[in-house]
Amino acid sequence: MNMKKRKAYELEIIDLAFGGKGLAKPDGFPVFVDNCLPGDLAFVKITKKKKSWAEGKLIRLIRPSKMRQNAKCAYARYCGGCKWQELPYEQQLEFKQEHVEQTLRHIGSLKDVPVKPVLPSSRIFEYRNKMEFSCSASRWLMPDELEDPDVKKGFGIGLHVPGTFDKVIDIRQCEIQKAEGNDILDTVRQFILGSGLPAYGLRSHEGFWRFLMLRHSVAFDQWMVNIVTKTENNEVMKQLADVLIQRFPNIESIVNNITEAKSGVAFGEYETLVYGSRVIKEKLGEFTFEISANSFFQTNTRACETLYGVVDAYAGLTGEEQVLDLYSGTGTIPIWLSGKAKQITGIEIVESAVLDAQKNASLNGIDNCRFLVGDIKDILPGLDGAVDVLIIDPPRAGMHKDVVSQVLALGVQRVVYVSCNPATLARDLELLSPLYHIHEVQPVDMFPHTYHIESVALLTRK
Repeated sequence: MNMKKRKAYELEIIDLAFGGKGLAKPDGFPVFVDNCLPGDLAFVKITKKKKSWAEGKLIRLIRPSKMRQNAKCAYARYCGGCKWQELPYEQQLEFKQEHVEQTLRHIGSLKDVPVKPVLPSSRIFEYRNKMEFSCSASRWLMPDELEDPDVKKGFGIGLHVPGTFDKVIDIRQCEIQKAEGNDILDTVRQFILGSGLPAYGLRSHEGFWRFLMLRHSVAFDQWMVNIVTKTENNEVMKQLADVLIQRFPNIESIVNNITEAKSGVAFGEYETLVYGSRVIKEKLGEFTFEISANSFFQTNTRACETLYGVVDAYAGLTGEEQVLDLYSGTGTIPIWLSGKAKQITGIEIVESAVLDAQKNASLNGIDNCRFLVGDIKDILPGLDGAVDVLIIDPPRAGMHKDVVSQVLALGVQRVVYVSCNPATLARDLELLSPLYHIHEVQPVDMFPHTYHIESVALLTRK
C-alpha cells in the first residue's frame, strides 16, 4: 500500500505497540494509531510518514474490537492519562508482560530471560496519590461541546490533550485519583472563576493561576493542596484556604508555589506556607515518610509496597550485607531494606532529595543508612569497602555509560535493577550481561490503564 501523508485509509489493528498505540500492518508496513485496540477496523488519517513506518490519527471506528469495553472516564479517549481504559485490565497486564518480553529480545538481544506474569495493582481506579492540573484561560472543548452553540470556551482546569502544551481539558471527574480530590478540584475551580484573576496563558505568559497539585496520603487520609501561581497574592491565597479547610477538614497542608518561569512545570521558584504543615505523612509498610510539595514519591502507594517487596526478595538480605543503592532519591528503598542489612549507602545527585532521605531515616529511627549527594560516576570510584548487594533504580533514561562501566568494575555478587522503562532496562541489562547472569524479570503494574510498567530484574555475577 502506497500510503501518503494527510490521506485517510481503512486499517485493521493487529497489535499494541510499546507506547500504547495500536499497530496496523497494511502490506507489512507498520502504522501506529492512538486510541486503537487489536481487532479494531478503523478509518485512519496518516499524520506522519517515514520510509519504514507511519503514524495515524483515528477518525472513526468502522468495527470496534471485541475486546473493547466502556471506559469509566468520559475523557479517556481525549486525555493522555488513561488511554487503555477501554481495554479490560487482565488484558492490559498481558500486553505489558508481552511488551517487556519483546523489548528484552529486540533491544537487548536477551532471548532467554524469563519474564514473570505482571503483579497487578490492587486498585485500578482511585490509585494515584498525586495529580497535577493545569489552568487555562481558554479550555479545549469536548466533541459534544463543539456541537452546542451555547458552550463557551472560557476558563478550564484539568489535563492536557496529548501532544499539546496549551490545550487543557476541563476535568470534572478524574477516576484515577481519590474521589474527594474531584471535590477539591471543583472547589478550587469555582473559587478561581469568582476571584477576578486570570489564568496564566501558555502562549502570552500573562495571568495569575497556573497549576493545582493535589497529594493524598493513603495511610493517614491527609491532603496537600499546592497552588502554583505566577506572582504572590497572600490575601487571595488566604481566602482560598478558608474555603478549602471549611469544606475539607482532612486537608493538612496548603502551600503556594510561585514561579514566573515560562516552562509548563508545576514547580515554584519559591514556596509560601498558606495553611497547616509544609508536609504530609505517608507510610510504606511500617515506615513513615514526610512528603513536601516538590519531593518525589511513588504515585501508587499500595503498588509501591508490592514493588519494594520484590526488591526485598531479590536482594536476599540476611542482616550482614553492605548494600549500595544508586539513584537513591528520597531514600525509600534503603529505608525499606534497612532492617535486613548491616549498612546501606545511597547515592543521589539531587540535594533536596538527599535531605529528604536523611530526614525520613531520622523520622524512622534508622541509623544504618547514609546518603551521599553527587553524580554517581564521580562518587562511585572513591567509595571504600566491599559491596555485597547493589540496587540500581535509575530514571527513565537508564544508567549513564560511565556508570555502567563502574558497575562492571565493582563486580558486586548480586544486583537488583529496578526500571520504569523497558527499553533502557533492556539496553542496560545487555551491557551488564557479559559479567552477569540475568535470572528473571518481575514486572509490577503501578499505572493501570496506561502502557507504563515497572520491572525488577535479578542479576548475579557469573
